[in-house]
Amino acid sequence: MVKTPRTINLYDAKTHLSDLVERAARGEEIVIAKAGQPKARLVPIGRRQSPRTPGAWKGRVRIAADFDAPLPDDLLESFEGRS
Repeated sequence: MVKTPRTINLYDAKTHLSDLVERAARGEEIVIAKAGQPKARLVPIGRRQSPRTPGAWKGRVRIAADFDAPLPDDLLESFEGRS
């Protein structure tokens, strides 16, 4: 069964924001409306499946020595719309 999100008007959302954030954190989806028109959705932030491992990409990525060197003139002109 799909649960329909609860709609709250903007004034009430501002007044009860702390409570709404806690409800969203517990999994409830809340729609915030202004003048009856939905404007935003308050939903819980997804959690990572596993903690991030620092350095996991070490040895897999190589940054060229000239990575931040100036672009060749013809390529720069293309980016700037001058070609």
